[in-house]
Amino acid sequence: MKRIIISSAVLILFSAFTLCAAADKEAAKKVVEDLKAAFTGETTASAKYAAYAEKAKQEGLDNIALLFEAASKAENIHAGNHKAALEQIGETAPAVDPKFEVNSTSDNLKDAIKGETYESSIMYPSFLKDAGKAGITIASISFNYANKTELKHKALYEGALKALEANDIGSLASVYQVCPTCGNTYAGEAPARCGICMTGKDRFLTVE
Repeated sequence: MKRIIISSAVLILFSAFTLCAAADKEAAKKVVEDLKAAFTGETTASAKYAAYAEKAKQEGLDNIALLFEAASKAENIHAGNHKAALEQIGETAPAVDPKFEVNSTSDNLKDAIKGETYESSIMYPSFLKDAGKAGITIASISFNYANKTELKHKALYEGALKALEANDIGSLASVYQVCPTCGNTYAGEAPARCGICMTGKDRFLTVE
């Protein structure tokens, strides 16, 4: 009887371990999918914002063009971080062929606001939850950097659209600084250290 009880206990423990391992594997798989989706989205956003910057220049909206250029650099940094995270866990970033439309600067700003709102309120919070569940720290860091930056981009785009509609473009910043580590974007002067990742100001990328 004791032998049967012991065997049953071992079986239960083995089953629990197997289920846990399977759950961990599925959680990790989900994070890989998230990183690839994020890499694709950020790569596309970088190319799109660069194109939006050119359109703004054509319309004589140089200050808005600078904002799009700065955001394009930030999104490229996010894509690089996501790629590095994928490589560190033994995966490869997908090939991306960006697809998007370029319209008027007003419409482009509205599109940018829509995209940043989705990423900061839905996509990245979900991805952060997945990464936390799987315990993949580097993915959590990469997602967190992007999420916090997208919140700032959303506010910057909203301010730019408001200025455009009020015919007050001159009130917008004429220089932006972008953190090379996390993509954090500052209108005007940046502080001594990045407010997201603590990178020193001396390493920031200047767009003017």
